[in-house]
Amino acid sequence: MTTGAMREIVFFDVETTAPSAAGRWWLLEFGAILVCPRKLVEVGSYDTLIRPGDLSVAVTRRFTDVEAIAAAPPFKDVADKIFDILDGRVWAGHNIQRFDCPRIREAFADIGRPAPEPAGVIDSLNVLAAEFGRRAGDLKMATLATYFGIGKQKHRSLDDARMNLEVLKHCATVLLLESSLPDVLRTQQARQADGAAVTRRMAAHRATVTTAAPATITVTSSSSSTTAPPKHVQHHRTGVLSQTKLPFTPVRHQAPPRPAAPATAPAPTATPTPCGKRNSLGKVVPRAVAQQAAAAPLSTSTSRRPVTATAATTPFHMILRHSRAILR
Repeated sequence: MTTGAMREIVFFDVETTAPSAAGRWWLLEFGAILVCPRKLVEVGSYDTLIRPGDLSVAVTRRFTDVEAIAAAPPFKDVADKIFDILDGRVWAGHNIQRFDCPRIREAFADIGRPAPEPAGVIDSLNVLAAEFGRRAGDLKMATLATYFGIGKQKHRSLDDARMNLEVLKHCATVLLLESSLPDVLRTQQARQADGAAVTRRMAAHRATVTTAAPATITVTSSSSSTTAPPKHVQHHRTGVLSQTKLPFTPVRHQAPPRPAAPATAPAPTATPTPCGKRNSLGKVVPRAVAQQAAAAPLSTSTSRRPVTATAATTPFHMILRHSRAILR
């Protein structure tokens, strides 16, 4: 193959039957264009219908002309031409790595011939997914063509190959302009591309917060009733309650009350015994009362009457009165 042919990119597309029960696909059409990689202009094209090995599966929603399919050549008659177009060139197409390339290799395997090998593969689906994103909504060829106003996809091999090239031109132009002014154009494009996704994420977040919001706790006291914020709000606001004016009355955390000391049984009270002293009425003073009065320290507290040394001692006239009472 010549050096000039090596520099060309071949955009191609295949149309097939629906898969059979055994998972077999039959080629119905092959179309390709040769593109100069420097000017991105078409320099050659080829397309052909292909008669499948089983005509009973030839009719699809895209191919209803059974007579045209029946009159088409079988794949072995066009295999040489397809091989010359594909072999040694850079292959390009939309989702060709997962669909078109395997169908070409299967067709050559059916006739017992080696399949053509590419110098490289450019899958526009992977390229656009990584660089252009879902600005058009999705990455289907029909969606992208409508987004750029190119036209409606016809699902014919040669037309789809040419549409693929035009879609790549438009996407490359947008990316080139964005790279020249990334702070302006890229931001605007990102808003347009991600607007719907951001709206969905925000709606989902609001629904989650509404569903998972904790119940409001009301703290009631004898003087006022205060509504406490949720726990996660308390956690973040506890450190700034004294610095920030909040629209609600903050609930300050208080230390838990200390456990009450275990109750102890009262000490047994000793039965007072007479000590031989009498009070002003002549009654005998119990020993416990006398000892308590004698041992009470001097105090200046205002809560109890101060006890002096003279208060604990019986006055002389009292003793004299008691003595006279006894002698009588």
